[in-house]
Amino acid sequence: MTRRIILIAALVAVSGPVAAFNPVAEVICAPRAEILARLSGASVAGTGLRDADALLEVWTRPSGDWTLVQSYANGTACILAMGEAWQPAPPLPA
Repeated sequence: MTRRIILIAALVAVSGPVAAFNPVAEVICAPRAEILARLSGASVAGTGLRDADALLEVWTRPSGDWTLVQSYANGTACILAMGEAWQPAPPLPA
């Protein structure tokens, strides 16, 4: 973790804001099929309705990377957040 922080600090010092290296900056919203193509190798870990026109999904990879996608009824989807070290919730007691 410390090594990653040092690397990010070095990148900021040389190149400017960290946001320039954020993969979410590449894709904000696109047709759902395009977003899903970018998520190849990932699987849906959970879903929920935001409202009648929007579905939220958490996509995860075995490596622990995760992506939060919001899909709309009109066929558009947006990457809202992404990160690493995803841990599934433990099962509820019986």
